[in-house]
Amino acid sequence: MIAPEIQVLVINAVALALAYRAILPGLVTRGMGFLALADGAVALAAGVTVGALFWGSGTGFSLILFELNWFGFWLISYMLMELPLFHRFCKNHGIGGGED
Repeated sequence: MIAPEIQVLVINAVALALAYRAILPGLVTRGMGFLALADGAVALAAGVTVGALFWGSGTGFSLILFELNWFGFWLISYMLMELPLFHRFCKNHGIGGGED
């Protein structure tokens, strides 16, 4: 059996790979509003998928120093995985906030 933390991380990774490789690059010319909407839709899809697996199951998720429910683990891990991708995406596409 695969650990629930690994399942969530794989769902996040697949969602973010689809977003940053297939969906978001095509929306750069349409503006930040479209990018934000698409990004939010991908995050929502990942969250709903994780929720469908773990809602009401009582499964605990370990985040090294403390335990979380599925939603807390999903949200924190998703944000931590997305931040470097977002920064790189902005830098590569010349979007404000990503220049270094």
